[in-house]
Amino acid sequence: MKAVVWHGKHNVQVDRVPDPQILNPRDAIIRVTLSGICGSDLHLYNGIVPTMKEGDILGHEFMGVVVELGSGVTNFSKGDRVVVPFPISCGDCWYCKQGLWSLCDNSNPNSFMLEKLYGDTGAGIFGYSHLYGGYAGGQAEYVRVPYADVGLHKVPEELSDEQVLFLTDIFPTGYQAAENCSIRDGDTVAVWGCGPVGLLAMKSAQHLGATNVIGIDRFPERLEMAKRHCDAEVINYEEQDVAEVLHHMTGGRGPDACIDAVGTEAHGSGMEAAYDMVKQTLRLESDRPIALRQLIRACRKGGTVSIPGVYSGFVDKMPMGAVFAKGLTLRAGQTHVHRYLDPLLKLIAQGAIDTSFIITHRMALEEAPAGYRLFNEKKDGCIKIVLNPRLASGASA
Repeated sequence: MKAVVWHGKHNVQVDRVPDPQILNPRDAIIRVTLSGICGSDLHLYNGIVPTMKEGDILGHEFMGVVVELGSGVTNFSKGDRVVVPFPISCGDCWYCKQGLWSLCDNSNPNSFMLEKLYGDTGAGIFGYSHLYGGYAGGQAEYVRVPYADVGLHKVPEELSDEQVLFLTDIFPTGYQAAENCSIRDGDTVAVWGCGPVGLLAMKSAQHLGATNVIGIDRFPERLEMAKRHCDAEVINYEEQDVAEVLHHMTGGRGPDACIDAVGTEAHGSGMEAAYDMVKQTLRLESDRPIALRQLIRACRKGGTVSIPGVYSGFVDKMPMGAVFAKGLTLRAGQTHVHRYLDPLLKLIAQGAIDTSFIITHRMALEEAPAGYRLFNEKKDGCIKIVLNPRLASGASA
């Protein structure tokens, strides 16, 4: 089969690789119909996340059709059309039974790596380094899904693939980010990063009762999408002092909640941004927390900081004094996707939230290397790329 394969920093290729096989009774094989290139995938592309190996198959946002089932999977049938949550969850451990699906105790065979780094482990993740299990990803024609009896979710035939694809990751991620803000009617929520997760966090915040949503970015096309599709006020951080503008917009208090939808590779200007860029390049810190520092300073006293943006390790010069003095609540973590599938599928079916507006580029699987470059360089108004293994090369839209 064909698959998108990591060969090193800034080196992604489409290779012929062996077809996946059933290895365990709870496995399923899915024929992929659509997959997405996620902002988190760019951290792999840019060499930020350790333990990648040449030949690893990328991709954790994918859906498709069941073509083979292990003997232990009795709740699905061949031909079922399914979405697949990006965290791999067993359904049996204490964390899964508490609804903390992305913290599964059993799905990461390389848990010792995360235990050394973080003190504990989380779930395995498709196509996302050997820290998270070394599983083959879904930017491919076929993929093996472990624990398929709990890791597949059937979708109605009346909904298109593009309507439901983002249930695999970024819609639940944006929704959990907003839910973590404990939004009350009348709240103001500021979102750093108007990429796919940030835009869907804005949509979710409005659905949960936020009166005012503010998007912060530097790319005009992203800011325009936030205004047009999310009814957000916007701030270009390269042109304005974000904290000053936010305080002015909120009567001097600051936003009730702030969402960091940027994460480890945040950009900025001035000495602070240069400091982080140099230290990350020299591996003296693993992440660039420019946005995180900014939103901690901007958030109102007693407010909430929600962090769906990926961080991989250690950061410098965090304003913990501000977190303490302002009485802020910090909530973060990988998304418990399984928890949100039914309620968010219902919102899509009702037409309450349409997530497909974020798609700017549709490409054949063979075009993935160009897609990664385009997305990483933020060219051609690129916000979200969807890969179709059945689309002929050159027929992209």
